[in-house]
Parts: sequence; structure tokens; C-alpha cells
Amino acid sequence: MRIEMSRFSRPAALALACVIGAGALSGCGLLRSSTYPPAPRSAQTLDHRYKIGPLDTLNVVVWRNPELSSTVTVRPDGRISTPLVEDVLAAGKNPADLSREIETLLARVIRDPVVTVVVGSFQGVFNDQIRIVGEAAKPQSVAFRQNMTILDVMIQAGGLTDFADGNGAVLVRGAEAGKQYSVRLKDLLKRGDISANVDVKPGDIIIVPQSWF
Repeated sequence: MRIEMSRFSRPAALALACVIGAGALSGCGLLRSSTYPPAPRSAQTLDHRYKIGPLDTLNVVVWRNPELSSTVTVRPDGRISTPLVEDVLAAGKNPADLSREIETLLARVIRDPVVTVVVGSFQGVFNDQIRIVGEAAKPQSVAFRQNMTILDVMIQAGGLTDFADGNGAVLVRGAEAGKQYSVRLKDLLKRGDISANVDVKPGDIIIVPQSWF
């Protein structure tokens, strides 16, 4: 898994550097979760609007012009091309704003275009993705969803490995300049303690260290 450290705040980048360079996560003093406050249970982002990201699939529908409608994948450079509209930057925009931009471009060649952009598959912009690294069964990045909790993230990551120190996990909150919180993943996933479930926010990083016992 390749991670561009320059995209993170300094505290978050430092935590990730510890994960990458330490081999055994609990051997790095930075990741001793007991030194961090518990993650707040409620941390919803009520005003969050989905932003299109690279590799998202978009259905671009031009009303009464089926020949101009298409299904496209956002390229790694964040741009898309549709009939009569080439190289439009889509990444970082919400679907409604992209629809209005395509309407403006099409208005040069057809009268009063009406465009709707529907997101078919979701990746999201890089900075909004939730990352789970370390002793998760399937370390990965997942798209943030409204009302998402750490349990949702761990289900997508396949839970913990047999070597995980689940209650030693650390949540790095990018929205709070890399502030770090302790999370009790073992209690949540192995013991069914729902009080250990907490909300996640766009850009969170969940670091699961290895247990020595």
C-alpha cells in the first residue's frame, strides 16, 4: 500500500511513519493508546457533502439527448470526458456543481441543456477517505459515509488479525489537526461491547498495533 505522506497533517504523518517503519506497531511509543483520551462516541459531520473522487463511476444524463449521455469513470487525474465535453475536472466537486458546469459547456452547442450527474460507484476524494492500517484483516481505504462508525469501517476491513492489540488501537483525526484518540476495537469486535463503537469523520486514520502477548 503506497501512502503519500505529504497529504497528511504533521501529527498524522508522524503516526503513519511509525506504522510503516516500526514493523511491530506496539514497539513505537507514539502508538501507546493509553496515553490518549478515548475517542468521543459522537462526532458526526452533519454538513458533509459527497465530493467526487478519482475512479468514481459517473452516469452523466443529458435530458432529451441520449446520444450525449454516458457512463464514465473519473480518471486518476480527476478529469472526465463525455460527448462534446472534453477534459472536465470532476474530482473535488459535488455532483450538482459538476452538472451545472457541464450544462454551461454544452450550452455552446445545444439549446438549454439539462444535465444530471449520478455517482454509480464511490471512492471519494483522497482527503475524505477513512484508512485502516496495521493488524486489520484487510488494511485499506474506504469512502466516508454519513453516520459512519468505526464498526462500519472494521466490517469492511474484515475485523482484526489474530495478532492485533485491538484495545491498543489509535484513531488519528485529520479534521482536528491529527489529534489522537484511543479506541477499544477488541471490546467492540470480540466482546460485543457496543459502548466501544464511535463515530468516524472524513480523513480519519485507524492504526491497529500488534500484540506482544
